[in-house]
Amino acid sequence: MKKSLNAIKSKYADANYQVEFLSNTIHQKEVDTSFKSKLEQDGLYPLKSKSVEIFQINVGKMCNQVCKHCHVDAGPDRKEIMTRETMQQCLDALKMSNAHTVDLTGGAPEMNPNFRWFVEELSALGKKIIVRCNLTIIVANKKFYDLPEFFKKHSIEVVSSLPYFNEKRTDSQRGDGVFNSSIKALKMLNDVGYGIEGSGLNLHLVYNPSGAYLPGNEAALQTQFKRKLKQKFDIHFNDLYAITNIPVSRFLDYLIASGNFIEYMEKLTSAYNTAAAENVMCRNTVSIGWDGFIYDCDFNQMLELKVNIPSRPHVSEYNEKELENREIIVNQHCYGCTAGAGSSCGGSTA
Repeated sequence: MKKSLNAIKSKYADANYQVEFLSNTIHQKEVDTSFKSKLEQDGLYPLKSKSVEIFQINVGKMCNQVCKHCHVDAGPDRKEIMTRETMQQCLDALKMSNAHTVDLTGGAPEMNPNFRWFVEELSALGKKIIVRCNLTIIVANKKFYDLPEFFKKHSIEVVSSLPYFNEKRTDSQRGDGVFNSSIKALKMLNDVGYGIEGSGLNLHLVYNPSGAYLPGNEAALQTQFKRKLKQKFDIHFNDLYAITNIPVSRFLDYLIASGNFIEYMEKLTSAYNTAAAENVMCRNTVSIGWDGFIYDCDFNQMLELKVNIPSRPHVSEYNEKELENREIIVNQHCYGCTAGAGSSCGGSTA
């Protein structure tokens, strides 16, 4: 086992190594602990898509932050950026899709030079638009200062990560100065109406645990965050999403380096919830990578596990009928979405 840990630690960014490493964990127990076996017990295997309601589009891995738990392995040095040509292919696919929502993610999606053009085109299609904004990008450079107004103009739903309501815990996970920059950005969003009751401008926060444990009760965390942020900073927001850290990329590296991998996987396995498995987001979502290839979810995208369909799995050859009838590719990392109350980009699922 030690040899395997050392091998993956130096090569965790390689998707093939991650998939092999995660797959091998099921052979270390006397009983079958595979995610597939859990689904079989519940009559859910093969896991099938229900519909395509949401396009989650990763417009690039470039980011102004380097967060410890980032499953995208994003950062300032990443060069993978979605081109306008691929964005147009996404728009063409949306025109023939029944999807009602487009969820833009990264990296920091706003750093894509065609980000605003893409949003304007999506808005013209009448789609609901979600932007996963890391907050600090708003105050990182003057050219981003008007993002709150731009978001408001297009009625964008803003979803932003804030690990905690104090500086120490936030900065330890996301980097020095991130907390104070995030508070400044939240105030700017509040100033244009985001998170304010009755404004119709939704601002949601995302909580990820800072270590090898599962998130607490989502409703309780939301109450605590709302109280603390209002008392200390007069910050308002709508909902808090408690999301489980998935054991891929940087978080997988952390688990291995800290000696917490096996214990964390056992926590995920023992917390498996049938109701959460029935409602995992991959059943109504497709994930589109910066290069246009299609995946079941953002995590499979990082593991380079493309959707299992007869056609070429690229947005330029989009086939919604095949996607709606596909079998979803699963592995051990999927336990992260089905543990406890369940976890998705919209919070709890059970």
